[in-house]
Amino acid sequence: MKVFVHHVYEYKKGLRNLVLHTMSTSMVSQAVARLQKGEIDFYIQHVTATKCNIFFGAKECVEIVKKICIRPLNELSAEEDFMLGIMLGYDRKVQCERYLSRSSMLNAIAS
Repeated sequence: MKVFVHHVYEYKKGLRNLVLHTMSTSMVSQAVARLQKGEIDFYIQHVTATKCNIFFGAKECVEIVKKICIRPLNELSAEEDFMLGIMLGYDRKVQCERYLSRSSMLNAIAS
């Protein structure tokens, strides 16, 4: 929970517009209570029976995540993966490299 609380702190201080935090499902109710108390929008994506992703932050960002993350993250298209990475604040150059790599792999598979 310490890392989760730190992510909330970073969001509240304006360092992030969107956060992705992976946690045990046993801790979700505590996380949800904290987000609701802080009036922070969130979206929960179940990964396994014991693990889930919690996206939280600016309402607009969370709304986009709800539209993009309708399947496991490893099944996102190259474009969806790129957009999510950029929204999460990941390094732009690395995201561009990742996109090019993933899209060329997909093109090779389709050929």
